[in-house]
Amino acid sequence: MTTLKKGDPAPHFEGVDQDGKTVKLTDFKGKKLILYFYPKDNTPGCTAEACNLNDHYETWLNRGYQVVGVSPDSAASHQKFIAKYGLKFTLLSDPEHRMLELFGAWGEKKMYGKPYMGVLRTTFVIDGEGMITEIFTSVDTKNHTFQIEKTLNL
Repeated sequence: MTTLKKGDPAPHFEGVDQDGKTVKLTDFKGKKLILYFYPKDNTPGCTAEACNLNDHYETWLNRGYQVVGVSPDSAASHQKFIAKYGLKFTLLSDPEHRMLELFGAWGEKKMYGKPYMGVLRTTFVIDGEGMITEIFTSVDTKNHTFQIEKTLNL
């Protein structure tokens, strides 16, 4: 679980998107950012979360927010995921878990009582100055936009 808190500066990150381009926190200076970490492309919960954010993408843009997803999947996997569901936002590939660990979104999970390391589904809302304004660790994948809106009083 993350040790980051609301009010903390977001860790500086640098990742590679679905097209092989480098994306950094500083690219979003002056813009609000919804940065969400998810386990795997094309799985039911991850697809529901991505599609929910995508269905409201224009609303997020109109409110001054950018949306970026991060998972351990490859850029090629992200390209297929984007094409299959018509996703309009950037997905970053983090196979070495650098960003995941930086944000505390990589840790121990359990399946059938057996512990393993994996992605802890987490969303960070970051303001235009790079400060964390909200953190979601209990993500409602099918209604994540509403969950964010309600918490931020939008």
